[in-house]
Amino acid sequence: MVTWVRARALVMATLGHEAGAGSSAALAEFCRIASVGVKASSNSSRNLALKTIAIDFETANEQRGSACSVGLAWIEDGQVVRVEERLIRPRDMRFSPFNIGIHGIRPEHVEDAGEFPEVMDEFADDFAGATMIAHNAAFDFSVWRACLDQYRQCYPELTYMCSVKMAQKVWPHLVSHKLNVLAQHLGLSFLHHNAAEDAAVCAEASIAIARELRVDHVSEVPQAIGMRIGRLFAGGYDACTLRRQ
Repeated sequence: MVTWVRARALVMATLGHEAGAGSSAALAEFCRIASVGVKASSNSSRNLALKTIAIDFETANEQRGSACSVGLAWIEDGQVVRVEERLIRPRDMRFSPFNIGIHGIRPEHVEDAGEFPEVMDEFADDFAGATMIAHNAAFDFSVWRACLDQYRQCYPELTYMCSVKMAQKVWPHLVSHKLNVLAQHLGLSFLHHNAAEDAAVCAEASIAIARELRVDHVSEVPQAIGMRIGRLFAGGYDACTLRRQ
């Protein structure tokens, strides 16, 4: 079976870390071919419409490719069933005081952590074909793409939703739709800017939105509110957008 872990290894072995337009084109073509195998194997083993994972990244500095932690929360049957957090050692170990002040992660905390490819490869099978959710998905998925581009990795095949846009549509009366405001609205306590806890609250808010809309699953929310889901794929990405009325 083709996996994204194997795909990355084969890409790097084939291209030998060479730079240039030719190698970039070869990488894109390899990713496109590999994605066909990943999609076929995933479809045969899972109901992808129900595989939903919330994700949150924290970054070391203002650069989107500086992810220093990732949080994940799995949704099944209207519940958060698993939460994970991993520290990430950025390729550039420059931590800005501003970002440290937000999440509290310092260089010494990630010295022994894996770099982005190693950390994310652990969850490659979970990501393949999944529907992801992020609170302000434009940020989190730009971080994901920037890190993949930095290591010249294939984009995984998945769709994604933005819980900020979902909340704005369903709870327009709230003064803000920041994650801490949603947590207060739902009666949840959490450590803001801890990636795992942010992902968990994002997942809980998405479940609450689905209940508010009286749909059976979080994956049905976009159709109910006129949202166009975002997508990562071998050739690039499509942004998540919300139809204005």
